[in-house]
Amino acid sequence: MQENKPSGKMHPREFFSVSDQVSYLEPSQMCALEEAFRTWKDSARRMDSVRARTRLWLLFQLVRHTGARLGEILSLDDTEAFDAEGPFVRLGREDRMREVPLPEEFYAELAAFLESPMGYGLRGELFRVDPGYFRRICYERGKECGLAKDMVCPKSLRNTRAVEMLRSGVPITIVKEVLGQSSLDLTANFQQFSPGDVQTIVRTAYEAMRKRTSARNSFLGHVVHVDTDPVMAQVVLETRSNIKISSVITMDSLRNLKIQVGSPVVATVKAPLVNVLRRADHIPGSARNRLEAEILRVTDTPVLSEVLGRLPDGTDVCSLISAQSAQDLVLKPGDQVEFWFKAMSVVLNTVQL
Repeated sequence: MQENKPSGKMHPREFFSVSDQVSYLEPSQMCALEEAFRTWKDSARRMDSVRARTRLWLLFQLVRHTGARLGEILSLDDTEAFDAEGPFVRLGREDRMREVPLPEEFYAELAAFLESPMGYGLRGELFRVDPGYFRRICYERGKECGLAKDMVCPKSLRNTRAVEMLRSGVPITIVKEVLGQSSLDLTANFQQFSPGDVQTIVRTAYEAMRKRTSARNSFLGHVVHVDTDPVMAQVVLETRSNIKISSVITMDSLRNLKIQVGSPVVATVKAPLVNVLRRADHIPGSARNRLEAEILRVTDTPVLSEVLGRLPDGTDVCSLISAQSAQDLVLKPGDQVEFWFKAMSVVLNTVQL
């Protein structure tokens, strides 16, 4: 498998093969089934037929995009299940309620139908359809595009959604939650990783993590060294471009995060904890992490200055220093500097697969 080079955006790709024992639809087959359903819906002429077919089309789309069990969808109360402020549907029981995102286009279509005269009379019971009838409609649409019954049944649609999410880089633990599965082993049946796939999935999860954290500096890598004493642990990670980052954490954190040599981790450092020096002014000190970079931008305020730099591998680093310090350093774009920070300032997060 060709190695993926680091980039700011991950493109969807096939991360793994799927067991022959799992029935699911490839993207082209799903497109064909959706088109068959849409054509069938749009061919209705009488008002009662338009209403009935649109209802089944919306049911099909909800099963297809949530990966939920058919029984879960059929028991939904459409007056309470959907978030008025965003494209989400609430599924499951009260003790295990979960919110599943929906495509904007589908959510808008669903909302429009519910607010229309046709949908108004179905409020609260929009999805209360006979399961056998729904399956028969699915089989008929599948036959129109050459797909066997076991390929278009609700279980296959559920499997298809799981495979789509996994192939898009969604961590398996998140897929388990979206599908409402109680056992991780069930979801794991979809995955058969080939060499190099784990690293790609870790990168995708890392990009999602970066969006959730307030830390401006993030480094993805694998643990290459762990040194411990009764209270603290020093962890060293190495990025794909051979940059090493040291972190000091408590032994409790080491055990809770289950960190060991080889573990994929994300190291984050908040910008106020990062200092900047000119390379010629290298000062010995206790900071374990010293990264050479070129300044891209300096943004000044009366109190603070934001210094943005870029490492040789293309990783951006950011520091917030006092305006006086920036003035004394006379920093400008293109200058070669050293960003440094202490190991105690580095926060580690493990990536769940």
